[in-house]
Amino acid sequence: MDIFSNLEIGFAVALSFSNLSAAFLGCLVGTAIGVLPGLGPLATISMLIPVTFYMPPDAAIIMLAGIYYGSQYGGSTTAILVNMPGESSSVVTCLDGYQMARKGRGGAALTIAALGSFFAGCVATLIIALLAPPLTSVALMFSPADYFALMLFGLMAAVILAQGSLLNAVAMVFLGLLLGLVGIDTNSGVARFDFGIPQLLDGVSFIPIAVGLFGVSELIDNIGKRPKVMSSQEIGSLYPTRAEYRRAAPAVVRGTITGSILGILPGGGAVISSFAAYALEKRLSRKPLEFGHGAIEGVAGPESANNASAQTTFIPMLTLGIPPNAVLALLMGALMIHGIQPGPSIITGHPDLFWGLIASMWIANVMLVVINLPLVGVWVQMLRVPYLVLFPFILFFCAIGAYTESYSTVDVVLVGVFGVVGYLLKKIRCEPAPLVLAFILGPMMEEYLRRALLLSQGNPMTLVQSYISITLLALTVVLAVLFLRPNAPKLPDE
Repeated sequence: MDIFSNLEIGFAVALSFSNLSAAFLGCLVGTAIGVLPGLGPLATISMLIPVTFYMPPDAAIIMLAGIYYGSQYGGSTTAILVNMPGESSSVVTCLDGYQMARKGRGGAALTIAALGSFFAGCVATLIIALLAPPLTSVALMFSPADYFALMLFGLMAAVILAQGSLLNAVAMVFLGLLLGLVGIDTNSGVARFDFGIPQLLDGVSFIPIAVGLFGVSELIDNIGKRPKVMSSQEIGSLYPTRAEYRRAAPAVVRGTITGSILGILPGGGAVISSFAAYALEKRLSRKPLEFGHGAIEGVAGPESANNASAQTTFIPMLTLGIPPNAVLALLMGALMIHGIQPGPSIITGHPDLFWGLIASMWIANVMLVVINLPLVGVWVQMLRVPYLVLFPFILFFCAIGAYTESYSTVDVVLVGVFGVVGYLLKKIRCEPAPLVLAFILGPMMEEYLRRALLLSQGNPMTLVQSYISITLLALTVVLAVLFLRPNAPKLPDE
């Protein structure tokens, strides 16, 4: 079946009333949480995963995906108007976007950011449609040993690209792997690390970890913060000048290419893409000294890159079953809760869901442009709501969401525990994202390792008998050596 037939199936799914509603809701919520500093897609998706229990799988993933890339749109609003990034990938946008706003060109910066994001999102979706099927065909050739090596490579990439020290990232990975071992071993029937708590025999639930580490910890961290907001008059006209369009267009194209490439890589994501696009624009600019003082390229490039990256990150998750960042790990967890295993079989086993998601991305990009520009005034007013008013309502829904998964008070307690743990991890500069990736991949790595050893009758050399596994293990070692070498302690001179 060719791509046009597949897209016809996808649009038939995406244009149903329920899925259109899910896409619109996801885009609206994503834009709103992108506007509100401190929440972000990680916290919001973790809180809303329990809501998806009562939705069809295609509507659930369309809504959650809309929240993810919708937050990339909304994050630029606070970055430009308040100098406070609503989403981490919009940090770079603050440098020039806010300076444009101070000069009365905030409206033009918002328009360029929205149009650049729209272009990048459409192109990135096309890349997904073109690359996903051939990648899936390759992945079907993988043996259990190859999958183990691939997941090991993904974890190594996540460790290297995580913020903070290498030691902290490695510690988070090991903690995630340990949490993944809790519960009854399906092969031997032995309970592991349950501490005598019957509710833990089935393992630690994904929901309390996600909601606690990302949702509750963000709430604690943002209590008392209130940004200074510009008035509607200070934003200025939403129409860029012809000169601004001419300068922004090449930056949008370069940002789209940069973000699309970096989004596919394990451990990559919108944050890295936006920084890379900004550095590229500054390097290529004839007026590099203008950057940091209101250069339109400093808004167009990063905003295009982070949206392109946010969508191409779906490629390794959907085709290989490897989430390249923490947000995609949450989405992967949501699919698994619905009984759908992301990976090579998703296109053949669930073509309606796969192609419906891709078609919904094009539809959602149109929705996001419509939502963002006309509602700038609404977003400005939303920024004036004190965080202390929002805090108790969000915390209440976090607890309800965790409880409704298995109707266990232990899960509610775990939400609080992981919320405090997540807050403390941030204070000691330990990024929790590698922990979630390891928690998702750990049980799968263990299963593939056991399958490989069973098929080889316990011979460990089976892990290096395939060209695919040898290549992936070699890449893992190369990544580790390249990262460790400049950070290795130097011996004192004799």
